[in-house]
Amino acid sequence: MTSSENNGEEEEQPKSKKDSKQKEKEYKLDDLPGVGEATLKKLKEAGITSVRSLALYPLAKLQEDVGIGEKTSITIIKAAQDVEKMGFKSAEALWTKRREMKKLTTGSSNLDELLGGGIETGAVTEFFGEYRTGKTQIALQLCVNVQTAYEKGGLEGNALYIDSEGTFRPERIIDMAEGRDLDHREILKGITVGRAYNSDHQILLVKEAPKVIEEKNIKLIIVDSIISHFRSEYIGRGTLANRQQILNSHIHDLLRLSETYDELAVLFTNQVSANPNVFYGNPIGATGGNIIAHGATIRVYLRKGKGEQRVAKVIDAPHLPEADAVFSIVDDGITD
Repeated sequence: MTSSENNGEEEEQPKSKKDSKQKEKEYKLDDLPGVGEATLKKLKEAGITSVRSLALYPLAKLQEDVGIGEKTSITIIKAAQDVEKMGFKSAEALWTKRREMKKLTTGSSNLDELLGGGIETGAVTEFFGEYRTGKTQIALQLCVNVQTAYEKGGLEGNALYIDSEGTFRPERIIDMAEGRDLDHREILKGITVGRAYNSDHQILLVKEAPKVIEEKNIKLIIVDSIISHFRSEYIGRGTLANRQQILNSHIHDLLRLSETYDELAVLFTNQVSANPNVFYGNPIGATGGNIIAHGATIRVYLRKGKGEQRVAKVIDAPHLPEADAVFSIVDDGITD
């Protein structure tokens, strides 16, 4: 073999690898066996817009939400999982992925440190607490911060805000943006708000989120709050089982979103209730019971401190110890 021929092969090899990666990256739903034009339309109407989102979808739920048969569902899910290589991985590979994971700053270095660097992408974070403990304020601040550069603790993306309590206020966003010398007009443009008027509407907004995520470069999803409509619509012990089942499905829709899209952080706020049977210790607990407790990846309890100060405590996280941090809510937003 001549030198020129050898050089030609050496130059061709990396190009071939690059082409292979590019081809894998661009794999679409209609490339899968069993996904014809009619099935593709049904998948997209159900909010399944990528191979990865299909690979993560439960079989029974796919049949129910999309309206396709069991045989077709099995075929296309298996094909999607093969493309996404959803088999076993080494712990070393997972550790490498977590080290490269982006985190979103809250605006408070104390709170960021408590959370191991900020709000985690690829996970669902819950903030719960009594009235005026800062749940919505943190949510609004994150909508501003997510739009900033990576080096400033942002994700260089936009926010999707599902408002179930009517508490989203553009005026507060303006204060927070100006407090960080940002153009509030551009920040407001980067936030898509969906007002949820009942629990069914809230569920529907989450199901339609994939269309907005891809269209508007969404890197943060907020649900404020997750329990409000469920709490008011399902009254009495007789409705509890049904409520919890629907709520469980709703939370898993959020979990799938966090795992489907790269650099997507999902956060929901939650209300609290007092347990009259607790005589010692704190009787205040998050609503939603074990369904929400098991659904959230990271759970943070908020309570009031002195004046503008608030105290955050990690209640549950797979990688963080139980600990407290003090932060403040001022005119400019969340700070130490």
